[in-house]
Amino acid sequence: MKRTLYVLALGIFGIATTEFGVIGILPQLSSAFHVSIDKAGWLLSTFALIIALFGPFMMMLASSFDRKKILAFVLAIFAVSNMISALSPSFNVLLIARILPAFLHPVFWSIGLATAANSVPPGQSPKAVSIVFAGFTIASVFGIPLATFVADIFNWQTSFILSAFINTISFAGLVWLLPQIPAPEKNQAMGQVSIFRKRMLWINLVLACLMISAMYSTYGYMAVYLEQITKMRGGEISLMLLLFGVAGVGGNWLAGKYLSKNIDVTTLIFIVLLAIVHLLLFFFGSYFIPMILMVFFWGLVHTGGFLISNVNVTSSATEAPEFVNSIFTSCGNLAVTIGSTIGGLTIAKTGIHQVPLTSIILLILSLCVLFLKTFKRFSLVWNKVVTAIYGLNCKSEGGKY
Repeated sequence: MKRTLYVLALGIFGIATTEFGVIGILPQLSSAFHVSIDKAGWLLSTFALIIALFGPFMMMLASSFDRKKILAFVLAIFAVSNMISALSPSFNVLLIARILPAFLHPVFWSIGLATAANSVPPGQSPKAVSIVFAGFTIASVFGIPLATFVADIFNWQTSFILSAFINTISFAGLVWLLPQIPAPEKNQAMGQVSIFRKRMLWINLVLACLMISAMYSTYGYMAVYLEQITKMRGGEISLMLLLFGVAGVGGNWLAGKYLSKNIDVTTLIFIVLLAIVHLLLFFFGSYFIPMILMVFFWGLVHTGGFLISNVNVTSSATEAPEFVNSIFTSCGNLAVTIGSTIGGLTIAKTGIHQVPLTSIILLILSLCVLFLKTFKRFSLVWNKVVTAIYGLNCKSEGGKY
């Protein structure tokens, strides 16, 4: 079981490095192709938009295929697309090369997370999913900062070559170590659409969308923020991305631990802490030493956001794990698109310094949705308490009431 979780985490590491590796090299790509920063941000937002639009459909198409073979195929496509990206002669070619693997991205996430959750008893599923999510965290720790570092030492093409190499290693590890994973029964796969009738699923999807949008409206332009506001150089930015990721390892572990105890309380703490982080970024982002401390705290809080959002959504429809994970993947990447687009528009209209305020606004909206979600549960519990008290009073008064 543990081997399965770690192999899946290795695959997530490969595709996360591909998706988010451009964050650290957006300034270089903007300069190399003579496009604005907000247009260069399309390399992140378009990738995420494709996933958002086609995630559930791609998962339905893949539902009857051998799980191990399709996971290996996804990683192979990611490796090839990174090599095409490295050889791109223009921004449009690079954008197309980025789009190609995005269609298959949700297939790997959906199967990987569902397999992790189903490999352990229900009460331990958040911890199992957090191990697979650790692949994403390690990509933040090593993959994304390393891609930024080699681009700073050599050129931006080297960054994509590195991502291709990582995907190739992930492919080899998966083929060699992953056991066979049986496909679900056909009637089970065809009956998954019924989960859309669940009201709580829709509430959790809106909550996840707002939370992740808040995360990426600022994080998507982290390298630009550190360069223009904190006045850091390329090597220093790489170290900040590394620090962010190292802190995220602890954040991911903490999120998995506390989600197993109480999902709603963990979500509330995450929203409040992330809002505080962005408030500090806005007021103290221009100070070098305080920014180092803030980046560590930022990474500690931020990295648990995807896991928290995933558990919120998937707990709403446990009867269709792969399909609901594909829906979450679409939702999450739609949120990345929304967040990075809002961040890009903010940069274009008001400047990079105002970007943290967009995250704060989105987090306030997230808090409102969380209260809406928990208010109904609180009302039900309160009604039961009142009914119980009323019943006791009736007995104590000898049935007088």
